[in-house]
Amino acid sequence: MEQIALSHGTRIPQVGFGTFQIPQDQTQQAVEQALELGYRHIDTAAAYMNEKGVGDALRATGMAGKVFVTTKLRNCDQGYDQALRAFEASCERLGLDTVDLYLIHWPSPARNAYVDSWRALLHLQEEGAVLEVGVSNFLVPHLERLEHEVGILPAVDQIESHPRFWQPEVDAWCRAHDVVVEAYQPLGHGHDIESEPVRAAAKAHGATCAQVVLRWHIQSGRVVIPKSVHAERMRENLDLFGFELTQDEMDAISALHGDGNRVSGDPATFEFDQDEKDMAARGNI
Repeated sequence: MEQIALSHGTRIPQVGFGTFQIPQDQTQQAVEQALELGYRHIDTAAAYMNEKGVGDALRATGMAGKVFVTTKLRNCDQGYDQALRAFEASCERLGLDTVDLYLIHWPSPARNAYVDSWRALLHLQEEGAVLEVGVSNFLVPHLERLEHEVGILPAVDQIESHPRFWQPEVDAWCRAHDVVVEAYQPLGHGHDIESEPVRAAAKAHGATCAQVVLRWHIQSGRVVIPKSVHAERMRENLDLFGFELTQDEMDAISALHGDGNRVSGDPATFEFDQDEKDMAARGNI
């Protein structure tokens, strides 16, 4: 597995296993299957309501402390003291004393709390409770505010990124400031994997369209966290290192981007609480 060095020297496996919308009663089995297939990076969040299932899988397989684990701070837990308490609760559910990467899930700008939340995450890192700290869904103005008001940038910005919407402005800003981009929704929707450049590359390399898209991310230097509960698809999503896209293929896939192709929330306006009632109401758990 290829790895990328983060700002404090921790190495993150470039392909992780995403757990968004995996039900609580299926999470342990899915994560155990992923670990058996070779995944060594598991991504979860307090808002997914499945941290306990991730922790149960780590304990059942003896992999606790041997796998890179990411979790995230909910919007309703933002603020300095609230973030510290939320982190403790996440650790308890995960059964871990130390988390590899802790992210602010959304900037939730109307709450005006993400700077205080960021200071809390940095405190956790100073205490050794978190190895690396980062953000998710932060746009350039949010990142610039952290830079100007705190002076320490995230190790990672986990953003929606797929061929038809890979956020070139955010991507370029992060690269210029040594912030690793991690792609969620890395396969996008059907229009991404069914596009002509992706299908042509898949035919040329004897790969699936999904593998081509994930390989495009890999060669672009991004971390990816595809999600599946099907063993064969999990295995396929890991098998990305036996071929290489040409520069022309990379450019053709990148050219699919369009600003109107977002499939998740807009970070400038996303203000949902992310508590259990909210996540259930929106069909996310």
